[in-house]
Amino acid sequence: MPLDRDQITRRAARELRDGYIVNLGIGMPTLVANHIPEGVDVWLQSENGLLGIGPFPTDAEIDADLINAGKQTITARKGAAYFSSAESFAMIRGGHIDMCILGAMEVSERGDIANWMVPGKLVKGMGGAMDLVAGVRKVVVTMEHCSKKGDSKFVKACTLPLTGLGVVDMLITDLAVFVRNRDTGRFVLRELAPDVTLDELKSKTDAAFDVAERVETVAV
Repeated sequence: MPLDRDQITRRAARELRDGYIVNLGIGMPTLVANHIPEGVDVWLQSENGLLGIGPFPTDAEIDADLINAGKQTITARKGAAYFSSAESFAMIRGGHIDMCILGAMEVSERGDIANWMVPGKLVKGMGGAMDLVAGVRKVVVTMEHCSKKGDSKFVKACTLPLTGLGVVDMLITDLAVFVRNRDTGRFVLRELAPDVTLDELKSKTDAAFDVAERVETVAV
């Protein structure tokens, strides 16, 4: 059965490593903050100027002045630091962020990503995603495998305006987990969601991909 949003982001959280500085994109990726593995100490960064985001607040903890880049109310962990947006982007552009976890509307089989706009729809701006995919050491994408219309979002070539070319290292969807081989440039299927078959995955995927010798089941 397909993974839900919590299961997708819980799987993404397993990529976190002790001491990492991590940026979580707007939307689904923000849920990763609730699934940091026990014993793993990571520092979550937000483009609007905070290093040290904690879990989402309870009703009693909400502070309307403490928000992330997506305008959601958040908490700050002990030792958190506040700074200007300029300093935040200097961290990103300077290569000081170990990993970012982003959402996407399309990911291509070459590792291209489109996640900032749909032509004809109102957008407030491109946000920080273009800087993140260019400056962060590891780019992980979490998204539903298919659109609401049932079309594959893991595609041969992106049709929407691009955020970055050949930048996605790992793709986690509600159906499967793929890791891109930097030598070949191709994605390799590593894990399938419980009860999802390879044939079913292929029928719902426009992109070409390789299959690992041993494909695991996503632990949920």
